[in-house]
Amino acid sequence: MKERNLKRQPLFRSFALSLFNFTKLEYPSKLIEDAVNEVSKLPGIGKKTALRLVLHLLKRDEDQTEALAQSLTAMRTNVKYCQRCHNLSDNDLCTICASHKRDQSLICVVEDTRDVLAIENTAQYKGLYHVLGGIISPVEGIGPSDLQIESLMERLRGAEGEQVREIILAISPTMEGDTTAFYLQKKLKPFNLKISTIARGVPIGGDLEYADEVTLGRSILSRIAYE
Repeated sequence: MKERNLKRQPLFRSFALSLFNFTKLEYPSKLIEDAVNEVSKLPGIGKKTALRLVLHLLKRDEDQTEALAQSLTAMRTNVKYCQRCHNLSDNDLCTICASHKRDQSLICVVEDTRDVLAIENTAQYKGLYHVLGGIISPVEGIGPSDLQIESLMERLRGAEGEQVREIILAISPTMEGDTTAFYLQKKLKPFNLKISTIARGVPIGGDLEYADEVTLGRSILSRIAYE
């Protein structure tokens, strides 16, 4: 057994050296090196993937690469936050807040824009949104004042609040998410609105034996009539 491990050591050593050599790769161009370094700063992209993407861009027509650069610059320069719900928008009001077809009596509170996109893709919700911009996390130093909680209270105190009948808390069921939902519930109580949360339970197509105890327990407690 010891001899077999000794034989494997050179293989691991050579593999480690190959990884080290790649990180010390000398690029044929300083411009390519700079591009790789910038692309590799994106989440989930390492130097190897970044180099592959940069080389792919070099192979594309120059006008296509310029179009990509211009679209990224325009996005970074012109995209703003909706003044009402704080969703990403091209204008002062996002398309959802500006639409007269949305149900003005419902406001769904979410953590960030990705949650808005996920709910919109279900095509089951027709109300408005309010994006908090995060969740309460003492470990990361994020408190209620760092989120868009007070602006939600201002919406409810204003003319818009007269139409609102229900607040839906669509926040991830983590410890931080539950803390945020509990804090919001206390802040919203004086408004005498219906406060609900999205259902939690076993996903459609899932097997009970693979569900964790917390999820399965919530499914039992939140059971509904069979129709």
